[in-house]
Amino acid sequence: MPFAERQKYQGLYQTWNPRGFDAGEWMNLFAESGMKMFAITAKHHDGFSMFDTKTRVHQRVNWTAPGRPQIEACDLAYSMMETPFRRDVIKELCEAAHKREIKVDLYFSHPDWYDADFRPYVRHPLQTPSAAKLDIVHFPPSEKARKLQIPVPDPTPEETGRMLARHRAQLAELLTRYGRIDMLCLDMWLGPTVWPQLRETLLHVRKLQPDVMLRARGIGNYGDYYTPENFVPGSKEKTDLPWFVIYPLATGFSYDEEAKNYKGAEWIIRNLVDSVAKGGNFMVAIGPDGDGRFHPAAVAQLKEVGAWLKVNGEGIYATRAREGSLYAEGETIRYTRTKDQRIVYVFSLGWPGSKLTLKTVRARAGSEVRMLGFTIPLAWRNDGGKGLVIELPPELQDESKRPCRFAYCFRVEVDNQG
Repeated sequence: MPFAERQKYQGLYQTWNPRGFDAGEWMNLFAESGMKMFAITAKHHDGFSMFDTKTRVHQRVNWTAPGRPQIEACDLAYSMMETPFRRDVIKELCEAAHKREIKVDLYFSHPDWYDADFRPYVRHPLQTPSAAKLDIVHFPPSEKARKLQIPVPDPTPEETGRMLARHRAQLAELLTRYGRIDMLCLDMWLGPTVWPQLRETLLHVRKLQPDVMLRARGIGNYGDYYTPENFVPGSKEKTDLPWFVIYPLATGFSYDEEAKNYKGAEWIIRNLVDSVAKGGNFMVAIGPDGDGRFHPAAVAQLKEVGAWLKVNGEGIYATRAREGSLYAEGETIRYTRTKDQRIVYVFSLGWPGSKLTLKTVRARAGSEVRMLGFTIPLAWRNDGGKGLVIELPPELQDESKRPCRFAYCFRVEVDNQG
């Protein structure tokens, strides 16, 4: 942004009043959509805290200072409690999630572009002579962005110490004031020179909530999980580390006012099935409008996914990936299995027709093969040359009589080799 727009952006919190926000409504939607966990931004790179932080920002940029932008002294939290709304959004969401037994994942960005103490990390608008040594430049700025960065002196030891203390204090607030936090979705980094101090912060966090899972961004092997963003891996990941995909339902992570941009329930379901078959999970990302409400298109699509999961959730929740490349057959078949390997779930991404032939599955002799949501067992046979052949009855050829749409799940008892 040009400097005048940056100054305006920094002051927008003084007018922010999302009066339509209702944490209970959000959790009801998430529960109806079949979600077992949700993530919310506690603080993004721009430095605004969505919670009642007791930490203070002591210096920031005045982008419209006479002559040129200047660092100026300040004393504020830069948080929800300084808006007209004056409510701790994170507190309300955590309490509502705990009531619905939905797990909590709090996003927290390491860098802070509002607090000048955090310069020059990760495209901070304040850049220093020693930036190349302090920071790890994974995303070099464009020429236009570079011209809008402000050269300033290196942070003093006092400023660096204040930065690290505030960073640790805010993480401690999130882990001590809102009950059980299941995951911290850490983002970006703070650079190699302060890694020893950041490591101590991570050890401190582990003591506050030993069971919390930390996203690996910015902390390497001290992390517990990672998140492919805006894509589903093309094959199973070569790792035992837990992972889930983060993918916007519309054009980005924030609110999109255009209904046509929301990708639809089928898109969510296909990506969910594909991700779980490969051993991961799928988080669909939506943003609320300025009043705290989600777009009706997003709500409708999520509820449609919830209806699908009520039928097929047995094949999704608490399942595992099959070994090696057995998670898939071609483009339209995906598999999951139970932990004890007695049951294999077969997902057909699209209606299979009058019969479904599976090359890598054999049903246990005398067992039943069922389609989830359909009460009558299906006829089947193990064909030595073809594999398992499942017959689909005539009534299911009528789309209106099927228990769901988009993807269909079949439950197969196997002889442990499946």
